[in-house]
Amino acid sequence: MGIKSWIQDWIRSLNLEMAGELKGPITRRKEGVTRILYATDIHGSNVCWKKFISAAKFFDANVLVCGGDTTGKAVVPIVEKNDGTYRCISLGKKGNVLKGKEEVEEMIDLLSNLGYYPYILTEKELQDIQNADDPRGLTQRLFKDLMKERIEQWIKIAEKRLLDREVSCYVCPGNDDPFEIDEVWKKSKAIIHAEGKKLDIDDHYTMISSGWTNPTPWKTYREADEEQLERMFEKIISKVEDMNCCIFNLHAPPYNSGVDEAPELDKDLRPKYAGHSMIPVGSKAVRTVIERHQPPLSLHGHIHESRGERKIGKTIAVNPGSSYAEGWLSAVIIDLEPSNLTLRFHTG
Repeated sequence: MGIKSWIQDWIRSLNLEMAGELKGPITRRKEGVTRILYATDIHGSNVCWKKFISAAKFFDANVLVCGGDTTGKAVVPIVEKNDGTYRCISLGKKGNVLKGKEEVEEMIDLLSNLGYYPYILTEKELQDIQNADDPRGLTQRLFKDLMKERIEQWIKIAEKRLLDREVSCYVCPGNDDPFEIDEVWKKSKAIIHAEGKKLDIDDHYTMISSGWTNPTPWKTYREADEEQLERMFEKIISKVEDMNCCIFNLHAPPYNSGVDEAPELDKDLRPKYAGHSMIPVGSKAVRTVIERHQPPLSLHGHIHESRGERKIGKTIAVNPGSSYAEGWLSAVIIDLEPSNLTLRFHTG
């Protein structure tokens, strides 16, 4: 067997394991340990969600936390033409020409794994949308319907793989997620909707969660100024009885912490200096509540490029980053004991 063939077989075996065919975990947690797998910013990627759910078995995690931004960025129309071919019109100016159902299915899988929402329609249906009185409103409703449809599919995957296991799964929508998806998540039997709540992780640790962030240039759904954010966070934190046993799950990273650095943008929202100029863009309110209350651990996301961990006083602040567009699940695995915690990063 050549090296190329061996690598291909190895990658294929990993994909099978992450798809749920692994017979046992690659590493077992010690008795009495709560193991959290935390990931965030998967942005509609089917393959990342499947890896996230399968990670409970793969890493012997009994708690899964998805920290925010669960929905994708765009709808990709696949237009059925009169000659029996299809045109994927967003990929290139002329679009990709797809010949037959098999190529269409392959494109649907590719786009879904990248976090997009493929939508098949005829040329007439596309023209009807373009000529509608409110084409933007029509496409936005379609966009949100496709978001909710995918979350319903994800919930079925979670319920199939988690309901017969002693695994708790928490999802907290992020700033990019429209409010309409919350009710869909709340219907799940396997997933706990965590936004704005204080929840017990185990007999010792609790977790408070919020997907709201400080303002961004893109004016997303769940944004507020720093003063309002601080009030929102403090309202949830006021429910915590023992701060030494609390985890802050806040989508925005703390300002100027080293886990909030993003490319500096020009007035057209393009990266300056080819993306080499990085600046802190995190939340001052998040930093304030961390410095004030000093939980042992805080979990963040939002800034995909700023993977890492930093100490803020006694608090370990963590951002696993995100590589969803490449189909990689970036995560942090945390082992919790009553008087200690350890963590390690994983991408795969």
